[in-house]
Amino acid sequence: MASGPEADFARSCVPSITSSGHRVSLLTDDGVRIEAAHTPRKARAHRDPAAPPAPLAIVLAHGFTGALDRPALLRAAAAFSQHADVITFSFRGHGRSGGRSTVGDREVLDLAAAVRWARALGHRRIATVGFSMGGSVVLRHAALYGRGAHGERTGAHTDTVVSISAPARWYYRGTAPMRRLHRAVTLPSGRLVSRLVLRARIHPEDWNPVPLSPTEAAPLIAPTPLLLVHGDRDPYFPLDHPRMLLAAADPATAELWIEPGFGHAENAADAGLLARVAEWIAGHVPADRGDAAHP
Repeated sequence: MASGPEADFARSCVPSITSSGHRVSLLTDDGVRIEAAHTPRKARAHRDPAAPPAPLAIVLAHGFTGALDRPALLRAAAAFSQHADVITFSFRGHGRSGGRSTVGDREVLDLAAAVRWARALGHRRIATVGFSMGGSVVLRHAALYGRGAHGERTGAHTDTVVSISAPARWYYRGTAPMRRLHRAVTLPSGRLVSRLVLRARIHPEDWNPVPLSPTEAAPLIAPTPLLLVHGDRDPYFPLDHPRMLLAAADPATAELWIEPGFGHAENAADAGLLARVAEWIAGHVPADRGDAAHP
């Protein structure tokens, strides 16, 4: 177990053991309880479950209406666990987490709590991978909790960022799915349907102030490596969104994959794409001097 802020954070967790692995309740900086789970890398789990954690952990941030136990996120966690330990969690207002969804604003605090837990488990290198709403959250988190800022001092910073199917700007209504989503978020009747049908509990208040947008966050991420992934069949956000993000980011540390035939977020991501993302992460996580001691 780590010492310092990571150890202090670990002591704030409320652990439980479930059939699906190590699961905890994490407390965010604004007092919301977030459910999270740890999936060890497959090779390590089969060889010796009690072995020290590998240096790298991948923290997955799901899309709107997703959750820790949803099939798409479970499938993504299984794919990434072929390459690294994986941390999954449910954003506020989703799954068994407390609070209400702010659709990408305070969710940054949820991700920060998950990253701190990953470091408390002993992982020295963290990659954050977000889908759709989670894709916007990993961008804003990397900008707000960058190295040399308070994020590093508290263990909440990330070392590598992958944003999949993310919007570039807020309030986008240019596609039919996004117009439906805005009705679900902004109208009382829509929020009722979201709670009963989509199992997402949405905060009724508008953003105040409006949070940093993904495009505004992108140039603040460097020198942390950034991968943007977007499908040419995405029904929510057309290709001008990832291209805006790439144009705003540092060209020395960011790259964009336009994936032919890929739709939207974790529901459409197949094993091949997830494996390629994991390989990219392995090649772009900064080296740690102790990595050789932990296969």
